[in-house]
Amino acid sequence: MHQRNRHNDGYDFNELVKTYPKLKAFVHTNKYQNLTIDFANSNAVKALNSALLAHHYQIQSWDIPAGYLCPPIPGRVDYIHYLGDLLKATNNNKIPHGNKVKVLDIGTGASCIYPILGQRQNGWQFVGSDIDPTSIATANKNIANNESLIGSIECRLQENSDNIFANIIQENESFALTLCNPPFHKSLSDATKGSEQKWQNLNKVDETKSVNLNFGGQKAELWCDGGELKFIRKMIIESKQYQQQVLWFSCLVSKSDNIKPLKLALSKSKAKQVKVIKMAQGNKISRFIAWNFLSPLQQQDWCAEHF
Repeated sequence: MHQRNRHNDGYDFNELVKTYPKLKAFVHTNKYQNLTIDFANSNAVKALNSALLAHHYQIQSWDIPAGYLCPPIPGRVDYIHYLGDLLKATNNNKIPHGNKVKVLDIGTGASCIYPILGQRQNGWQFVGSDIDPTSIATANKNIANNESLIGSIECRLQENSDNIFANIIQENESFALTLCNPPFHKSLSDATKGSEQKWQNLNKVDETKSVNLNFGGQKAELWCDGGELKFIRKMIIESKQYQQQVLWFSCLVSKSDNIKPLKLALSKSKAKQVKVIKMAQGNKISRFIAWNFLSPLQQQDWCAEHF
């Protein structure tokens, strides 16, 4: 994980239980005599997330509805740290902190996890968008239940599922970053197969018959027509309309094979700068692609004006 990621040393379950006692019911000792939880148990994973948010980020109340995606905190905050490095390279080798840094999270989900982590880690100001009214309502509840988040995160419903930035980015509104964890499966069938594989990896083969998608997750969170490649291509095309309002656009890319066609799409869109940034969490390698339409001088001017 990123060197600044506070979860690099794993989970201290004794300390987490002290902060969030409800986690204790799910903690057990494995065959290696280490404390752990059953990561195939959605209630255990949700309790772990609540404990991590409370212990490390002072989030005292957090919840998601049953069946919604429960994100792993260490990997999510890694994206935030690498985005900080992206801004650092543009901003005179300094990571900007505070509410002058405004960030847009596309598909924020019921968990509102990226805005919460980005606000608590760096003090950034966030707008989170989603096409699901339940996700927006739950995200707003999570914000309202934590005084430290009120006034720092705004959630906006995307009423047109054909749009990504349109109707969300307002006229004369500027963002230092946009981020996104896109639905990467092409269909419900593909999403189900992916979840079955995860269950098998956790030695839960018998339970794949009644598999829960990704241990939670709604349609919009997990799959869309054409999968992540089509989604990000659409994002690239639409980003051109907001090229003067955003310093850096970015999006996670789950499949490395998609990088080449995405670079081609960015070349056709005449992006000025494109970066592919790899992130490692254990044996897993993930990545995001970032682009902008500003010259180096325009980027410097943008930072001087907004930071």
